[in-house]
Amino acid sequence: MTSEANRHAVGEIPHLRAVTRPLSELPRLLSYADPTNPMFWNRDDRGCVGVGEVLRLTFSGEQRYLEASRAWREIAAHAEIDDPVGMPGSGLLAFGTFAFADDSSVESVLIVPRILVNRHRGTAWITEITRVDSSQVAGEKSVPVLPTATDLGVWHGVELHAASDSVDRATAGSKVDDYLAGVVEATQRIDAGAVEKVVLSRQIAGEVSAGADLRVPLDRLSAKYLDCWTFAVDGLIGASPETLVRSTGGAVSARVLAGTRGRHPEDAARDRAARDELLRSAKEQHEHDFAVQSVVTALAPHVRDMRTSDDPFALQLPNVWHLATDLGASLGAETTALELVDALHPTAAVAGTPTADAVELIAELEPFDRGRYSGAVGWIDADGDGEWVIALRCAQVTEADGGSGSRTVVATAGGGIVAGSDPQHELGETVSKFRPITEAFSSGS
Repeated sequence: MTSEANRHAVGEIPHLRAVTRPLSELPRLLSYADPTNPMFWNRDDRGCVGVGEVLRLTFSGEQRYLEASRAWREIAAHAEIDDPVGMPGSGLLAFGTFAFADDSSVESVLIVPRILVNRHRGTAWITEITRVDSSQVAGEKSVPVLPTATDLGVWHGVELHAASDSVDRATAGSKVDDYLAGVVEATQRIDAGAVEKVVLSRQIAGEVSAGADLRVPLDRLSAKYLDCWTFAVDGLIGASPETLVRSTGGAVSARVLAGTRGRHPEDAARDRAARDELLRSAKEQHEHDFAVQSVVTALAPHVRDMRTSDDPFALQLPNVWHLATDLGASLGAETTALELVDALHPTAAVAGTPTADAVELIAELEPFDRGRYSGAVGWIDADGDGEWVIALRCAQVTEADGGSGSRTVVATAGGGIVAGSDPQHELGETVSKFRPITEAFSSGS
């Protein structure tokens, strides 16, 4: 059932106009982003930046993905689109970020920017999106103009730490002892047969100074994590290695990650040993199988001709090795990317197995609301196509304090707990997974 808040948020269907035109030069995307509230989506030489906000839709509850899909279908059906480029991400587009839990106090959003600047390898374009009222004629279109580019600004750095007893853990991170106790309790529940796997996370937090340019950590993430999607949507900033689902032109793909070892790039032999240990680990292979099967089962009713890589492979990232499996399929019916996300979320990789029982255990053992961490973040276009990743290796930046102008940043990371999990090893895994954010937000270059 749609909540009163969501009915109010969607309201009367707005008439949007999207005008796309090619650009003759390749843009430096981040130079156009808002320094204090960037909207950004990038992987290597493909991505886009959003400027301004034409429309914001908010959702909550168990049906949030499906409500968002229905609202977006109606908006797209009523939109006027002039798009000679015809590339993935051209024309009308919305960015989105969704909460992990059905009962989260954090709202899920779709945001339509006023200006979109896109790059896809050697091609670039700009889109202007406006609201059209009844007095405007159909042919009355403006030519999109690039916003003013600016250099990256001052960045003093942020030190991220776990909470102490004197701070509010709901906004400033969680204590290490709480996490270790949670892992111990989770393994006991697994041994008792309550679940087979549960993903537990912890938080660290810090303070961003007033006026800090959030494009700086985004630039660092984009430069270092070329195989990840770097994103910034409504204050959620990160670089996720895990594609939840990509749907373009009837083709569907996903990447499943579960099983982790920290990297040792300064010691090649030790780094190879960590990779080989990951590939040989029965525990990690077992955890990975849970995650892959959950995705296959969820996608099966919506796709055909599904295929997966024969065996998990070791995905090399700057901070960790992951066991990874790629999936591909063809879309079986007219289904939006958000409907596929609804079918997939939450996967075993971020919740556990059986999923419903694991989600209940997470609510019991994690002393905080995950917010948008391990939910979905991405974009959707007028055809319902889009790219959505699991919000991992990320941090949420709050609104500025009315007095000081400073902002709180809360990063979250977790790992899969299965039979035989060692609390200290799991803690070490979270440290490795925090590293993209702690380094990106640091004072160093």
